[in-house]
Amino acid sequence: MIRWLSRRYAPVSNTGGRVTETEASEFDLVVVGGGPGGYPAAIRARQLGLSVALVEREHLGGICLNWGCIPTKALLRASELRHQIREAEAFGFEIGSVKIDLAKVVARSRKVAKRLKLGVKHLLKKNGVAVFDGFGVLAGGGRVRVEKAGATVAVLAAKNVILATGARARSLPGIEPDGERIWSYKEAMVPSELPASLLVIGSGAIGIEFASFYRDLGVAVTVVEVLPRILPVEDEEIAAFARKQFEEQGIVIHTATTVLELVASGAGLRAKLATAGEGGTAAEIEVERAILAVGIVGNVENLGLEEQGIAVDRGHILTDEWMQTGAPGVYAIGDVAGPPWLAHKATHEGVLAAERIAGVEGLRPLNVLRVPGCTYCRPQIASIGLGEAAALEAGYEIRVGRFPYLGNGKAIALGETAGLVKTVFDSKTGELLGAHLVGAEVTELIQGFAIAQNLETTEVELMETIFPHPTLSETMHESVLDAWGRAIHS
Repeated sequence: MIRWLSRRYAPVSNTGGRVTETEASEFDLVVVGGGPGGYPAAIRARQLGLSVALVEREHLGGICLNWGCIPTKALLRASELRHQIREAEAFGFEIGSVKIDLAKVVARSRKVAKRLKLGVKHLLKKNGVAVFDGFGVLAGGGRVRVEKAGATVAVLAAKNVILATGARARSLPGIEPDGERIWSYKEAMVPSELPASLLVIGSGAIGIEFASFYRDLGVAVTVVEVLPRILPVEDEEIAAFARKQFEEQGIVIHTATTVLELVASGAGLRAKLATAGEGGTAAEIEVERAILAVGIVGNVENLGLEEQGIAVDRGHILTDEWMQTGAPGVYAIGDVAGPPWLAHKATHEGVLAAERIAGVEGLRPLNVLRVPGCTYCRPQIASIGLGEAAALEAGYEIRVGRFPYLGNGKAIALGETAGLVKTVFDSKTGELLGAHLVGAEVTELIQGFAIAQNLETTEVELMETIFPHPTLSETMHESVLDAWGRAIHS
């Protein structure tokens, strides 16, 4: 049953989709933040008959669409093409020297982002969401104050509020992005010229994607990670496989290493590094530019959280399983509510929160183990569920299947034999506990395992599924078969 609330609201104005103080004041739901969590929440709530206002201070579509997920993939497509051109001779093509027009590479990336931003604006208008230009602040009593340039431009009343304010890049003590020599992700996406050498601090998805992009464009790249291995959220075997591929491409990787100091030196930077543990060493390297990619912190400041009794832990809003905060009627979703920091997780939470508010029955809380993660480096990495070590630590008796791209006909035909598919099963029940992939197009393959987990598919059903030939997806089937000693091609 849908719970109907107040319906007093004004339609979106015809002045670019944003409304003013005099056009609206009372809604069933106010969404603060128009990113990949906020705008789907607003649209879903309208589909369910609620009146909705969305407050966005800067970019409809959020960081993901404007400065993250989408434009970075456009950049990575360019570096992928550069790599394929270098490999063209193996396919029978002779190509002369190739010039990189970096300005056009960056311009295409920005054009892609702009196109999708306009798409979000259109969707909100189409669905009758009232969009307010400004910064949303919880004012108590079911009110949200909209501020712009230091002034209050509107006060919105609603029984329910969804906070979807996202996150920003984290800095290190003494190492702050300056926009010139030390870059955040924003500067790294719009370089005016390619540096000869680059230091990437942090080896999570953001750091590794930038390392891959710049290396494929010919930049000398060094990655420094403070933890003992790169890609720390991935299965250890997959991370080790990926590291080998990156190093073969010429990326220099230092793990268990800290950047103690990063100072200007000539036209570039001098980095002082220290390796942890017994026999740890100190070293200095010279680079032209550095990218800081050491994680994110939620945008929790100046939202009025403390006044409303909403708890924050390590830069993220605390919620229950239904994304409700400590304040009645106030929800928090997406990056501001903690990991996994993924756009599709935010979207799912936004839709779920809207349905919860509307009183839709039969809902299930988000299971974070069923949120796939993707890293769009070369080779790509994708995973879902528990890794091998995590499954053992959780007390499962497991079966593990592996299948290399080297044994797959489509991979060989494509010239993409660097890959591995790994599956982890509960040996007693046949439950698929996790799947971990590295190789060409694995970010497209992982959805098959995501569907299987969501349907609670067992190993028998996966083994009985007919996978088309020749496809990369056959590696998934063979990995499942391998877990039970039945692989055909290994």
